[in-house]
Amino acid sequence: MTSVREAAAIASDLTEAISEAFFGRRTAIHWLLTGLFSGLHVLVEDIPGTGKTTLARAVAQACGADFGRIQCSPDLLPADITGMMIWDPHEHVFTFKPGPIMHQFVLVDELNRAATRTQAALLESMQEGAVTVDTMRYALPQPFFLVATQNPAAFTGTFPLPEAQLDRFGLSVTIGYPSTDDEQRILDYGVTQPPELARVIDTGTLAMIRECVASVSAVESVRQYIIQLSGQTRSTPLLRLGLSPRASAHMLAAARAVAAIGGRDYVVPEDVHEVFLPVATHRVVLSAQASVEGRRSPEILETILRKTRMPSGV
Repeated sequence: MTSVREAAAIASDLTEAISEAFFGRRTAIHWLLTGLFSGLHVLVEDIPGTGKTTLARAVAQACGADFGRIQCSPDLLPADITGMMIWDPHEHVFTFKPGPIMHQFVLVDELNRAATRTQAALLESMQEGAVTVDTMRYALPQPFFLVATQNPAAFTGTFPLPEAQLDRFGLSVTIGYPSTDDEQRILDYGVTQPPELARVIDTGTLAMIRECVASVSAVESVRQYIIQLSGQTRSTPLLRLGLSPRASAHMLAAARAVAAIGGRDYVVPEDVHEVFLPVATHRVVLSAQASVEGRRSPEILETILRKTRMPSGV
């Protein structure tokens, strides 16, 4: 099994490789690798043209993963994602024609441009790693990783994601505008197709990395810290919907991945502190009071993070 030292070295190599195609903040690469190593799906939200699709495709290429892409639009149907049963006139039977979800690495581009019914088609695959078509259940290839991009809700032609689907994304990432130097590189490179990246690892290695990450230890005080943070989001009057138990589990999984990327086989409270906002921001829903006061989710979550005592001596 891969050790945490090897996982940390691989994360560094992947970051360097991905940076050859994605000219943006390395924090975005860090969070996609955190999701990849922990098995948590990632939601990337930002305005058009900031490199969301380029980043996701670069990660897939560097991992040598079987890649599928779903371009969402208002007329996209659930069967366009999961696949469908089609009639075989030669064998006189219905056979399953797999949809683009049946890949190891799936990019769902502009997810919130799809209608709500179509968005719901992703729920089973994200939670259980399988799809059901005409009562038949089909397992997705493993290791499975889904990255979805979405435009801000204020953009024309977008449908808000339901809370049940948002809760299945382990992490949310905002890329932001590139630095002056990175934007200069983009101008130098032009708007042509990014280069094909050399494979850094294969999916077998990725599966071993995930086993390694899952074995990273977390002492009781760290687990209690996660529970306290989640509990604070449920009790504050500024949030109508706080973090679910699934979110707490995702927080621990993400903290384990951050620890492994840092070369440690144990979680420290600082890891939980680091992953809290990416795990929580897309899940919480503002209360009427917070909306009237003009509050924002990150601001409320940062206050909770600041006021919750971090355990010491870990």
